[in-house]
Amino acid sequence: MRISAKGRYALAAMVTLAQQYDEGRFTTVISISERTGISKKVLEQVFAQLKKNNLVSSSKGAQGGYLLAAEPDRISALDVLSTIEASIFEPTQATTEDSAPDIERTLQKSIFETLDKQIEETLRGISIGDLSDTATRYRTENAIMFYI
Repeated sequence: MRISAKGRYALAAMVTLAQQYDEGRFTTVISISERTGISKKVLEQVFAQLKKNNLVSSSKGAQGGYLLAAEPDRISALDVLSTIEASIFEPTQATTEDSAPDIERTLQKSIFETLDKQIEETLRGISIGDLSDTATRYRTENAIMFYI
């Protein structure tokens, strides 16, 4: 499975919003761009899709920006990726259906459908809140300590 840059950017943007969720205020695209290094233009495209699927809400104006539409623990990585990645769960194309339908069915049932189910279960089991907590832990572990 390959996740596009846009899918990875969407996850990073959602983690950024999750880290600020408890503050209850909207976060601007510019501040997310500065925090993540993702271009503002790409983030605007990503947020348009996320908003369309009700994963974020938006507000215009000086205090505007984006806010998670639900608690971070209620939004899964699957929710985000299935919004951005149109082809993430497209069925695997048949390769031997005409000449060897028995082999094709075996491959589909034993490998491809099994993989799709496992990937879906894994992504459903990872929340944006989980990712936010892990990112915060990594940031804390990598913080430089100054001693006097």
